[in-house]
Amino acid sequence: MNKLNQLARRYNFLSKLSAALLYAIAVGVALNFFWEPGHIYSSGITGFAQIVNSLTSRYCPVTLATSLMYFLLNIPCFILGWFKIGHKFTFYTIIAVIMGAIMMRVIQPVNIHLDPMICAIFGAVINGAGTGLCLKSGVATGGLDIVGIIVRHKTGTSFGKVNIAINLVIIVFAGFVFGWTRALYTALNIFINGRVIDAVYNQHQKLEVMVVTNHPKHIIQGVQHKMHRGITILHDAEGAYAHNEKTVLITVIDHYDLYDINNIIFNNDPEAFVTVSKVLHVYGRFKEQEIV
Repeated sequence: MNKLNQLARRYNFLSKLSAALLYAIAVGVALNFFWEPGHIYSSGITGFAQIVNSLTSRYCPVTLATSLMYFLLNIPCFILGWFKIGHKFTFYTIIAVIMGAIMMRVIQPVNIHLDPMICAIFGAVINGAGTGLCLKSGVATGGLDIVGIIVRHKTGTSFGKVNIAINLVIIVFAGFVFGWTRALYTALNIFINGRVIDAVYNQHQKLEVMVVTNHPKHIIQGVQHKMHRGITILHDAEGAYAHNEKTVLITVIDHYDLYDINNIIFNNDPEAFVTVSKVLHVYGRFKEQEIV
C-alpha cells in the first residue's frame, strides 16, 4: 500500500509539473510570437507586466522586462493563494509562474509581420489552451487565476467571466498607448482567451441532471455512495404515454462527474429518461471539489 501511495504521489507530481511546463511554453510562444509583434496586451498579470514594460521603455532609463514583472506582480497572489486556497496548490503555482517567466525570456521573438487580428486570435487560443490545461491539472498560472478561483468558490461566477471583467483596464490602456484599433484587438484577445479557458477548464461547470426512472433506489445509492451528491426525489410522477408510475430524481453535479453519473444511471436503468442542463448559480449546500 505504501508503494502504491508513493507511486500515486509521484505520478501526481509529474502530471502537475508537465502541465506547468506546457503552460510556460504556451505563454512564451503567445507573448513572443503574437502579442509583442502585434502590439497586443495579454490578459491578467501578464498584461499588467506588459504595461509596466511599455511604460518603463518609454519614460524610464531602465526597461523592466515583461518576464521579470510577471514574476514580481505574482508575489502578492502567491500569498493570497497560500492562505485562501492551499499550500500544495500555491507551491505548484509558483513553479508554473517561474517556468512561465523563464520561457518568456528563453523563447525568442520571431521577426515576422502578421495581421494584428491573427496575432490576437492565435495568441489567445494558445495561451487559453495552456492555461486551461494547467488549471485542469490543479495548477494555477498565478495572478488572476487565483483571484478567479477564489471568486468562483464564493459566488459561483465562471472563471472566464471574472477574467474578462478585471481586464477592462488593460483594454483601455492599450487604446491610449497603441490606438483604439489595437484596443479592439486586445479586447478580442482577452475575450477568446477567457472562452478557451472555460472550454478547456470545465470540470467545475455546474450541471443539473434530471432522471425519470422506474428504478430510483439503485440509482440513488450509486450517486450517493460513489459521487457523494444530494438528490431531490419526486414521487408519483406519471408518464403520459403509458400512464406508468415514475420517480423523478434531480441532482446538481460538476461537469467532471458527468461520465460517472451516466454510467450509474444506465447500468441500473437503461430505459431511464435523462436531461442535462447548464446551471448558472447554485445556492445552499453544494460540495465543491477540493483543490489540492
